[in-house]
Amino acid sequence: MTLPPGDRIAARLAEDGRPAPDVVIEPDADRLARAVAAALVARLAAAQAVHGTASVVLTGGGIGTAVLERVAALAAEPERERVDWSAVDVWWGDERYLPDGDGERNETGARRALLDAVGVPAERVHAMPAADAGFAEPEDAAAWYAEQLAAAAPEGQPLPRIDLLLLGVGPEGHVASIFPGTPAVSDERTVVAVRDCPKPPPTRVSLGFPAINAAEEVWLLVSGTAKAPAVARALTSDATPEELPAAGVHGRRATRWLLDAEAAGELDGRG
Repeated sequence: MTLPPGDRIAARLAEDGRPAPDVVIEPDADRLARAVAAALVARLAAAQAVHGTASVVLTGGGIGTAVLERVAALAAEPERERVDWSAVDVWWGDERYLPDGDGERNETGARRALLDAVGVPAERVHAMPAADAGFAEPEDAAAWYAEQLAAAAPEGQPLPRIDLLLLGVGPEGHVASIFPGTPAVSDERTVVAVRDCPKPPPTRVSLGFPAINAAEEVWLLVSGTAKAPAVARALTSDATPEELPAAGVHGRRATRWLLDAEAAGELDGRG
């Protein structure tokens, strides 16, 4: 089921010259993961048809990992639409600043769920640094990742083309590792270090809003009743990014909220 966006957010985005978000609701988390996986494959294949390559920013969490597992399953079905995984650049929206291979790192989960299965070349997997990668501080790791983004960008630009950026949303409305009322909300750098994170582990590296909102398309993947209040506030209230970071997210061409019925439970007009 697809719903029109809330009137307030639609008006706000229209004033800024950006398209209002799409809201798509699936009956449950499993069908949400299946639908997003199919749409992700189609989006990357379309980008490759135009540019020859595609780029995606991955997220972690339960629904994010489930989507990647479904993408891997689709890649094994020869009759499905195909993505040339040797020509896909993979980035991350945030990462837990933990040792390499730690099970809580988003990179670890993504490799297990998808990347190892489809054979993305090592030089196209742009992981955020681990805590044991030799950086003195997480700020140094964040600065290095910003340099990697700039190195992949057109000359003089801070960011490469990002065809698709995936985000989860927390119960309090955080996205990536940008939490309400924290310095990362107003940080204008493309990549930031996050300390004293309200959700463990406390130290992280995250894309900032300038990088997130530079993506061609941003998809917010949300499941579960615990997220319903944040979804409703982001789509139907005047909440600021400081209060609710998810309210500050938008893609250059498209923004899609992809929800299961539980996450959409407080939206008016839902099916």
